[in-house]
Amino acid sequence: MADGAVWDQAMPVALAAAVSYLIGSIPFGLILARLAGAGDIRKIGSGNIGATNVLRTGRKGLAALTLALDAAKGAAGVQAGAWFGPDPALVAAVAAVLGHMFPVWLGFRGGKGVATGWGALTALAWPSGLIAIGIWLFVAVTMRISSLAALVTTALAPFHVWYFAGPRTAAAVAVVCALVWIRHHQNIARLLKGEEPRIGGRT
Repeated sequence: MADGAVWDQAMPVALAAAVSYLIGSIPFGLILARLAGAGDIRKIGSGNIGATNVLRTGRKGLAALTLALDAAKGAAGVQAGAWFGPDPALVAAVAAVLGHMFPVWLGFRGGKGVATGWGALTALAWPSGLIAIGIWLFVAVTMRISSLAALVTTALAPFHVWYFAGPRTAAAVAVVCALVWIRHHQNIARLLKGEEPRIGGRT
């Protein structure tokens, strides 16, 4: 294959990844908390910039807005990638989550990617997005551990995505889910020790 042809194929993927990464790297949790006078959320709780840590400020509405905007980042990243083609859209899904987890503006220290990953998942296969919500709610209500709900949800996601959108999309989602699991390594360690906090503050 000629060098020009290789470049013609690689350029849309690279552009999709770059655009989606930049979208994903917008630290909505940090921005909203500061605008609301809640300070720097990186200095409280887990130090992450996601909705769960914003909730630790006591601002439930602010946390809900952060959750919605972080999910929108994932969906917007996929849509931006889709403008370049189907394969770039899959790469963009991963890039958006990487942007949230490792934002260049914050020294590559971001969130855990659950909401952004869900937004990307929903944009790729909306039935799977609904299934993911159902699984998360079931585990969260029955076990009352948010991180466990996220881990179970992401572990199952590639399987139903395969059914609804095929193996290529499932592979991209599997990469996203693996990243989420890696970012939850401390939660996993606490779960194994029985020390992970429960929803509502009871252990």
